[in-house]
Amino acid sequence: MKIVCICRNYIDHINEFKSEKPKEPLFFLKPETALIKNNRPFFYPDFSNQIDYETEIVIKICKLGKNIQTKFAHRYYNDIAIGIDFTARDIQQNAIKKGLPWETSKVFDGAAPISKFINKSDFVNINDINFGLSLNNKIVQKANTKDMLFSFDEIIAYMSKFLTLKMGDLIFTGTPSGVGPVKIGDHLQAAIENNILLDFYVR
Repeated sequence: MKIVCICRNYIDHINEFKSEKPKEPLFFLKPETALIKNNRPFFYPDFSNQIDYETEIVIKICKLGKNIQTKFAHRYYNDIAIGIDFTARDIQQNAIKKGLPWETSKVFDGAAPISKFINKSDFVNINDINFGLSLNNKIVQKANTKDMLFSFDEIIAYMSKFLTLKMGDLIFTGTPSGVGPVKIGDHLQAAIENNILLDFYVR
């Protein structure tokens, strides 16, 4: 099982970091050891002084696929969840300044908390759902999937050119603006359409 994460998929987040708008989906991988399930706590690592949250809709691949056409991509996932792509921002920024790979800032243990999954049939339009994150009971991220530069189907079609997608693979589909740091003791709650699915603490 692999975890694929999409970068720069919301224009407000791109502007937030003064990044360049991509012409095609950008992605990187996280290992399975990054996952945190069942609302278990996230333990703040001792190698970073700035861990940032990035809330994202996650889709789960339901069958084997390679070189998938966009018009057929909807057949390759049935369930969605909400997750957080934790980023060691200080490590990432230092690597970028030096022109080095920044995977270390993304792949550490616990860097991908994820909620339970919901069947996409529960939504009228999967490309028009609201989601967001609250930090200590204050909303810090709020978005809608209609604002994605690349839709779920476009992401799947593009990635399958390079990677064979297998049952159980997870795709984090990008974060909107409002990313920021967490500290020990913080309480995070992430929701899809006001349904809180992810609820955990930083320890």
